[in-house]
Amino acid sequence: MDERVTVEVVTREQWGAAAPRCRETLKCPAERVVIHHTALLHCGGIRECMDQLIHIQTMHMQDRNFDDIGYNFLIGGDGTVYKGRGWGVVGAHTKGNNCDSLGIAFMGNFNNQSPSLAALSSVKQLLQCGVSQGNLHPGFTLLGHRDLGDTECPGERLYTALKHLKFP
Repeated sequence: MDERVTVEVVTREQWGAAAPRCRETLKCPAERVVIHHTALLHCGGIRECMDQLIHIQTMHMQDRNFDDIGYNFLIGGDGTVYKGRGWGVVGAHTKGNNCDSLGIAFMGNFNNQSPSLAALSSVKQLLQCGVSQGNLHPGFTLLGHRDLGDTECPGERLYTALKHLKFP
């Protein structure tokens, strides 16, 4: 019997991602998960979020000269999970901390707005999926971006909500 947890993820092709300039593979399962917020407007629906994803990828590749969108996954306000760089790929989300971590961004600004229950449920399911598929170390550490850098990210409300996420 297969005990793998799965989660539905909108593919790069589905949201219209540009091809990455190059990709670096993680050497082993990610040991840490770094949670971010995009600090942009909240997006609730798939079309709205897909437009925002294209904007984020363009900004990351053109303005910041990243090889691709910086995050491994992004989560919309309705709980939809979008593939950024995906599993097993080194991201560009937390300077100096990308070689052993996974970067997940909640789409919106969570300084004054709380993340939806759907989005929190989706991140929990995504992380369980990562562990069950061997892409995430079972004893991974969950961090907010601010734990590793001088930033308000992932916003006060999302950072507080992370402390209440429980994993089996």
